[in-house]
Amino acid sequence: MSLFKEFRDFAMRGNVVDLAVGVIIGAAFGKIVSSLVSNIIMPPLGLLIGGVDFKQFSWILKPADGSTPAVVMEYGMFLQTVFDFVIVAFAIFIAIKLMNKLHKKKEVEKPAPKPTAEENLLTEIRDLLKQQNSKI
Repeated sequence: MSLFKEFRDFAMRGNVVDLAVGVIIGAAFGKIVSSLVSNIIMPPLGLLIGGVDFKQFSWILKPADGSTPAVVMEYGMFLQTVFDFVIVAFAIFIAIKLMNKLHKKKEVEKPAPKPTAEENLLTEIRDLLKQQNSKI
């Protein structure tokens, strides 16, 4: 089998295609959540703490010196990323919780399968054997 044919078979499997679709949708969802956090959630939160934008929070570790740029630790950007992560994680948690709830409903709707004639006969034999053993 040629290397190209093996790769084609691997790439066309359902799991690989599903994973690719999931990554693309996840990236788009991440952009939406980042926009939600930075444009909707963070401005009122910044207003509550005195009109400060979180992205502007930083520590200057070493000031600029001539042509050497300053060494800055931008912890505000880190806080923004943490808020993004928390919101994405919460949204995924809610989505999985809803999917589990729908999955449980599908399982409940399925009636239990009726036993076959062979299973009924085996059950009767078992019960008769139990009765005989209890008399001894």
